[in-house]
Amino acid sequence: MQEDVRDRAYLNEEDVLRLNFIRDPSAYIYRRHYRQGLRSHILEVLADEDVENEKNGVIIDGAKWYPRAEPLKMLRIFRMRFQNLQEAKEEVERVKMIESYLAPENLAKSDEFLVDYELNGKREILLCGLQEYVKGAILDPWDQLDDSHLVSILRRISFETFEDAEEIGDEWTIEVRAKAREFITKIKKIILEANHVPDLAGIGNLLLTREGDIKLVDINNISHVSFDSEVRIDDRGYPVCDKSIESLSLLEQGLLKKPLPEDDVIYKTYLEPGRMEEVKAIEKQFLLAMEQETADAEISPS
Repeated sequence: MQEDVRDRAYLNEEDVLRLNFIRDPSAYIYRRHYRQGLRSHILEVLADEDVENEKNGVIIDGAKWYPRAEPLKMLRIFRMRFQNLQEAKEEVERVKMIESYLAPENLAKSDEFLVDYELNGKREILLCGLQEYVKGAILDPWDQLDDSHLVSILRRISFETFEDAEEIGDEWTIEVRAKAREFITKIKKIILEANHVPDLAGIGNLLLTREGDIKLVDINNISHVSFDSEVRIDDRGYPVCDKSIESLSLLEQGLLKKPLPEDDVIYKTYLEPGRMEEVKAIEKQFLLAMEQETADAEISPS
């Protein structure tokens, strides 16, 4: 029996080339990205020449360098299963809706496509995406987003020396905070106008670029927003809507350096203390379930 790629912990290049909708031999090389999502496989799409230079090196000014191959695109293979074509189209429409608010400054643009995935003699709908590759460092809303932390991100992004980063740091952090205000405003518009919110809470879902832009790179888990008291969970049991809005509040406090507005209907609903305690308990249960799932996968026969 052929194993469903949606159930695999990860895919390598051989797995990708065996897919019926990928041409083999391919014009590109596929390499598993270090970050794998619960909802999609992520692979770097690389040029053969760049990989050769990475392996064998190139001579620059008489010295040999081994430049890491930079992805041309990121291939995402979604794990989501669809009952019919309409369900798949609705998922694509949600992605396009988020794109209409955030692109191009605040979203790693992705071209989605639906394919017939051949599995054990049957055909199923599979959603994939070819996404823009973003150079940047992870922006974690739970970090202390003071100036020194932002300057440390700048050094990681641009490989500036400590002295150079300190010299340009003040101007750069001001730019980051100004652009963060625009990003937060856009997210709030999505919530209030479209009643949806993208996943802002996942590790690595937000990147900060050298230009000071916040880029959303994970568009796999877009949740419906309602202003009642019910805490809703996604299909994995995670309270993603509540955690995304909590993440937004942390970004607003940390990057705008001011208290949250008391009359904000989003925060009044989702940051209510009793609700946050309920979310905390659900999140703890989710993490325990994930630990058990990981342990079961490690002891299961290959």
